[in-house]
Amino acid sequence: MASKINEAHEHIAKAEKNLKTSMTKWKPDFDSAASEYAKAAVCFKNAKQFEQAKDAYLKEAEYHTENKALFHAAKAIEQAGMMMKDLKKMPEAIQYIEKASMMYVENGTPDTAAMALDRAGKLIEPMSLEKAVDLYQQAAGVFENEDRLRQSAELLGKASRLLVRLRRLDEAATALQKEKNMYKDIENYPTCFKKTTAQVLVHLHRNDFVAADKCVRESYSLPGYSGSEDCVAMETLLQGYDEQDEDQVHRVCNSALLKYMDNDYAKLAISLKVPGGGVKKKKSATATQGGAGAPAASAEDDDDYEGGLC
Repeated sequence: MASKINEAHEHIAKAEKNLKTSMTKWKPDFDSAASEYAKAAVCFKNAKQFEQAKDAYLKEAEYHTENKALFHAAKAIEQAGMMMKDLKKMPEAIQYIEKASMMYVENGTPDTAAMALDRAGKLIEPMSLEKAVDLYQQAAGVFENEDRLRQSAELLGKASRLLVRLRRLDEAATALQKEKNMYKDIENYPTCFKKTTAQVLVHLHRNDFVAADKCVRESYSLPGYSGSEDCVAMETLLQGYDEQDEDQVHRVCNSALLKYMDNDYAKLAISLKVPGGGVKKKKSATATQGGAGAPAASAEDDDDYEGGLC
């Protein structure tokens, strides 16, 4: 470990030498200095001196920027973020990665920017779902601007699921609709079917039956949706919910089709309650048998008129 630290300091000394000017050397050698700081950062990293490694990566980024090498500067800043991750300083780590992503976009490499934001989202997700949502949505926006709709939709999907987990259901409904529209644009209709199911569950938890029903009706225009397993399940679920038929709603929500959705949506399904306490409406025997076995109230009505109207 000590040898790696000594080696790192040797690289820093070389970097500083490359930055010096003289009568015969008018301009600092930023490229060589950046290279030496990169080597120093790796040595510090291998010696588990993450704070010093971070500082070396930032110096590398500084000199790449001086040399107009924005892509390499962004990579160095992203690496500085990873050192903060190893130090368990996640807010600082995310700040560096977000800064790097902006530089990737400026450099004309938006795909790299979006992937960096995606990685940052995964890192912060165990600690802050809210920040992870923000990062996934940023990444989705970068891909959307590049007309990379499949990648954008996948990242929106991550954000939608976390919004459900956070119970930010209005935002989840909006994100799901955008996600579904993207899958429709790339003609991935089976995934649209699944997104419709997720929408219905979200809207019913928002107590918005009209919006849930509208999602299903709009999906009839999707090739193959009408009469599909997904469609029949949602029609049955909405009917049971509307009629306060708890048994029917329970059957659909506990079917394999919904139980094996993404976990956050599966939880919405099994926790769905019908309005009014979920009392199943049953037809009385009287109604089905034309009055046979009429209740006492009916008998009393007959007694009132016993013997005729006079």
